[in-house]
Amino acid sequence: MKSRNHAFLTLAALFLLVVMANIWSAGRTDEFPVEPAFEEKIKGVSWEASDSVALEHLQSLQPISANWIAQTPFGWQRMYDEPELRFDGQRGYWGERDEGLSKTADLARRIGVKTMLKPHLWLGRETRELGKWRSDIAMQSEADWQAWFANYEAFILHYARLAEAEQFDMLCIGTELYQTAVQREADWRALIAKVRQVYSGKLTYAANFYEEYERIRFWDALDLIGIQAYYPLTDSHHPTLDELLRGWQPHYKRINALRKKWKKPVLFTEVGYRSMPDAAVKPWEWPNGKEVKDDLVSPQTQALCYEAMFRTFWREDWLQGIFLWKWSRSNYHPEGLHDRHARTEPISFTPKKEGLEVLKEWFE
Repeated sequence: MKSRNHAFLTLAALFLLVVMANIWSAGRTDEFPVEPAFEEKIKGVSWEASDSVALEHLQSLQPISANWIAQTPFGWQRMYDEPELRFDGQRGYWGERDEGLSKTADLARRIGVKTMLKPHLWLGRETRELGKWRSDIAMQSEADWQAWFANYEAFILHYARLAEAEQFDMLCIGTELYQTAVQREADWRALIAKVRQVYSGKLTYAANFYEEYERIRFWDALDLIGIQAYYPLTDSHHPTLDELLRGWQPHYKRINALRKKWKKPVLFTEVGYRSMPDAAVKPWEWPNGKEVKDDLVSPQTQALCYEAMFRTFWREDWLQGIFLWKWSRSNYHPEGLHDRHARTEPISFTPKKEGLEVLKEWFE
């Protein structure tokens, strides 16, 4: 009798385990869970550098509950196919110098806001006149490739040491360097290893939404998959929310497949929309300085684009968060969502009041 009872209890326990496993599986979105790199989602903005900064400027983030900023110092490269690269952390615009980066991060830390350091390369006028940009950087010889990576290594290691010394919470080791990233995997892996020797925080890379993020092969060496998420969503001006949600679906599937492959959380290192009716057609395009007319201004479309992005991704555990492009210290009053920027620059990536309300709702 004792052995029968024991067998019965064993079967009952196995049955219970199967039931619990099925219940647990039913609540999961897929069979490849991804542990977030940080416990809390990143509710970030790309901070626009200025000639000074005070605590009240950082407090302008509090009405939307933002908890991260991204700061962007620059290196300069004259030609896309030559290895020369210059940078100087002690000169240039104050907010992009080492001093300004450190001061801004310190003030942000006082109100519980973390910092990602996100160095960029800025190409010279000659390159821009050729229609080239940083994604086109590629050398003409092996010797030039070696020289370029030596220069880029000095650039990134400078900011890695700064990030470690000032306790920045994350470092983005590159932004939209498509050809270098897909052609020179081994060089990037070597660079990542050197960065980890001097910086103990989390690492990502900001890949362009167009092909680059899927072609990179060193995601396993980083902590997060970073994407500059300027995906086209529609051909329409004044699109509806349903149109925008449908427009995200093919991109969602590709991003989801990629993060399953690499088993890494995803971070939108930039995402943003202009306050124009065609904001979702080519989201990456900057306002071109046209004379502003009423029919070219649409903060409502900008807000709908934010809403569609949040509805598509924000509830996914594997999306670590976003950095909204972009935020100026002078745009908003710290006591509320009072938009000054809409009067002085009605067409821009800076969120207008309608967009701010969307951010506030989802970030809270």
